Amino acid sequence: MGNHSLPGGEHVTISYAGFNRPWASWIVHQLRARGLDAKARRWDPRVDRPFDEEFRALLAAEGRILLVLDNWYFKLGPIPEEDWQRVLSQLVPPDADRFAAVSLATQEMPGSVDLLSPVDLHDLDEHEAVRRLLRRLAIDPAQPSVPLPTDAPRFPNEPPEVLDIPRRNRRFTGRDAELEHIHTLLNAGAEHDSAPPRLVLYGVTGTGKTQIAAEYAHRFGNDYDVIWWIDATHRANARERLAALAPRLGLPVGERIGERIRAVQEMMRSDERGRRLLVFDGADDASQLADLLPDGHGHVLLTATTRAWSGVPGVHEVDIRSFSRLESVAFVRRRAPRVTAAEADALAAAVQDLPLLLAQTAAWLDANELPVGEYIRQLRDTSEPGISVESSYPKGFRTAWTITLNTVRERHHKAAMLLSLLAFFSPNEIPVRLLTGVHYKDLHGDLDELVRDPRAWHLALRRLSEYTAVRLDYQQDPAENPAVEQVRMHRLYHRFLREALGPDEAKLYSDMACQVLISADPRRPADTRDWGRYARLIPHLEFAGAFDNPRPAMQELVLNCIEYLRVRGEYRSGLKLCDEVLAHWQQALEPSHGALLSLQYKRGSILRQAGHYREAERLGRSVVGRLTADRPADHPDLLRAKDGLGSTLLALGQFTQARELFTGAAARFAEQFGTEAPPTLAARHNLGLALMLLGRYAEAREVHRAVLQIRQRRLRSRHYLTLHSGAVYARLIRLLGDYPEAASRLEQIVRTLRQITDERHPQSIMADHQLGLCRRRAGDYEEARERLSSAAFRAAQVLGPNHPETLVAEADYATFQREHGDLGSAVKYAESVAERYARLLGGPHPYSIGTRANVGMALGHAGDHDAALRYAESAHQEMAAAVGRDHPWTLGCALNVSAARSRAYDVEGAHESSHDTLLRSIQVLGPVHPLTLSAKMALADDLRALGRAPQAATFEQDAVRQLAGTLGPEHPHTRDARRRVRPYWDFEPQPL
Repeated sequence: MGNHSLPGGEHVTISYAGFNRPWASWIVHQLRARGLDAKARRWDPRVDRPFDEEFRALLAAEGRILLVLDNWYFKLGPIPEEDWQRVLSQLVPPDADRFAAVSLATQEMPGSVDLLSPVDLHDLDEHEAVRRLLRRLAIDPAQPSVPLPTDAPRFPNEPPEVLDIPRRNRRFTGRDAELEHIHTLLNAGAEHDSAPPRLVLYGVTGTGKTQIAAEYAHRFGNDYDVIWWIDATHRANARERLAALAPRLGLPVGERIGERIRAVQEMMRSDERGRRLLVFDGADDASQLADLLPDGHGHVLLTATTRAWSGVPGVHEVDIRSFSRLESVAFVRRRAPRVTAAEADALAAAVQDLPLLLAQTAAWLDANELPVGEYIRQLRDTSEPGISVESSYPKGFRTAWTITLNTVRERHHKAAMLLSLLAFFSPNEIPVRLLTGVHYKDLHGDLDELVRDPRAWHLALRRLSEYTAVRLDYQQDPAENPAVEQVRMHRLYHRFLREALGPDEAKLYSDMACQVLISADPRRPADTRDWGRYARLIPHLEFAGAFDNPRPAMQELVLNCIEYLRVRGEYRSGLKLCDEVLAHWQQALEPSHGALLSLQYKRGSILRQAGHYREAERLGRSVVGRLTADRPADHPDLLRAKDGLGSTLLALGQFTQARELFTGAAARFAEQFGTEAPPTLAARHNLGLALMLLGRYAEAREVHRAVLQIRQRRLRSRHYLTLHSGAVYARLIRLLGDYPEAASRLEQIVRTLRQITDERHPQSIMADHQLGLCRRRAGDYEEARERLSSAAFRAAQVLGPNHPETLVAEADYATFQREHGDLGSAVKYAESVAERYARLLGGPHPYSIGTRANVGMALGHAGDHDAALRYAESAHQEMAAAVGRDHPWTLGCALNVSAARSRAYDVEGAHESSHDTLLRSIQVLGPVHPLTLSAKMALADDLRALGRAPQAATFEQDAVRQLAGTLGPEHPHTRDARRRVRPYWDFEPQPL
């Protein structure tokens, strides 16, 4: 047989068990590359037909037959070993020249396999595996290869570049048709160069959706370069997992989770060959997860028990039902060999072919000697009054699990206690390693002994894995005896275990679970090094009963988890957790309880940062009102609430009210804690922002100078708060017209930030942005372009397109583009920013008004002077109503009105506006501020148009002289004044 030579073009059929599809596809590719017509044929013998007939059917295939053998191949059916011995001995010798085999087995195979002379490919590298394969088929390895498509299947012994999925279920049975259907659907778009659908495997609990998704990832794994598994039962955890993929892919990202997710989504969009697979397991809540799904050609697979995805565009639903009866019988007989085919059929009927229950019942029958018929009778005869179960489940499911649970309790008492404790953690990722790290006596006596005895601990986990619906995941790190990393439990079984406990037992295990979580609290939610731990703790809070636990340490952990979500930028998940906790604490705690007040304060902060300003205002006013009635005027809780409300009002454009709140809070904080205490400085910093937004730049500069000096003295010069104060102080210096000093300070801040963080940190982005504005005002347009464009791009990537700081950066870059870039793009950019501000803050907000004014300026530069005049007049009126006629923003809008009127040949109207603007600007900003000098130049232009040349010359000469003295004789503004270029004003939304 070994001398049989394969000429080019000969047919070869590769027979394989579905489990080894990666090997079959790789072998097909290797043989086709040598010019052979190779086809893979999945081997799945039916147990309801004679085995010799099933095997003989292989001979109907054309050409040679190559069997891909491993232990799984011989377990299909299952076919008894003696049948294999008989059939191979009878059928192989007559056609020995047609049969060949490769072996991947790790256990002993039937002796008659020797007739096939298999070559072992297990644990080889690709070069040696190819050599042995070709040698077995008598193909010359030197034979030149035929060019084939570049997307060749990967060698099965070489995993994808990035692979993080659950370990393979060695007992997986059937589902071949479903798996092939999923593969076909995901690859359907490749033929038409269109994006494939995102597939959701839908089915009731217990039908094996997760197992099918995991088997797909393993079976078709060599089609992909990246396979990433995401537990999607909680949005926060799903985002963490998706974000964790970015550094694994080597993407240039910082710590911000939104930036990482966008980078991964962009990577998936650029995957034109469909070589990347994301699996979202337990994705029942489409409203919480739809925005995480990437577009493009990358493959996305979800599992869900709800129809929530049916209305989401681009998502295709695949129904997953119970086993077929043949699959049920095959599964039971492999899991419990003592069960006959007839008994397996009866058991499958009793549990309605539900995979979850078949796994449970077959495991119990394999470990116990009760006659199978008696066990089935108990399942069928059970009566369960008062138990509420989904109608789609067999009536005997509780009986089956009760029998198993009683067996564990009788034979393995400590393991049974451990099982009950595990039911008080999230079923998808039970953190067993936290249990082994608890403090002495944190657990009940027997459990405390168990976790401190490594041998007993691992034996107990193994018992649970054998008897119950529990799966173990081991550490990925190489080790002689890898530890169990976490335990997974089916959600229906998890619920059953909790319902099986009485009130006293449930409280005991809940208290122990809470103590485990408390011991794991790093107590540093703002420290990026601990973010991963908080992400892993959050899914367990509700299951552990944390929201109802009255211990202060537990309440602190809950608040720390919320704070982590806030500083991580997980606003949607943070609000969801706040609302869940609030429903419990409002029932259990007094309205003035410190934990409840902290919760409401954090909720208000998240609402504000998420852009839900009106809701944040209502909550803030409610809390302040309640505390005003319950606390003295100088109580820290009340002052902190007022400071938080002030921040919300600042974002809403209610600058005067915000200033009053900050003023009071800063004064009372200073009385209690001193003028240099952190809460005092925070309130004074906010007061400075309010003064700046009120246009009182000089006062704001003095406040921020004082705060900066204290922080430089009390903290360190490189502390993030010191750098933040320095950046705000520099911004105010620029707003007051001293561009060189502002640029000098910002250059130092930018350099320092580069040393202590990366360029994608939000603080670094906004410092770069501010320095870009300084460079623009100084006339260095090339550096300004580089910094402004880079900051706008990075802000959108890191913070998202609708984040307030992204809008700030994009608004200023749009105005730069209008003067020094593509005018058409500038108009679109300006319109986009204005529309997003209106959605975020409302039309009457000063930022919405100001960015609409910028749109008018862009349209005017594009030649639409009528539209420019309409925008300018409207913006001036609306800005005056919003912040007052003497605010610098209103004066800037008035300057633009005069220019728009001048271009519309309304000379009198232009003169009226420029004259009034100059008088007000001198009073508000001083005689040499750049805006005052711009108004003076505009007035000179209008006086000339009215024929009053001597007066115009006086104003013009005075303005040019002052501009030269302030900005320098060669500054662009000074040169424009000499050339009589009409001045204008750009609205710059200020970052908070």
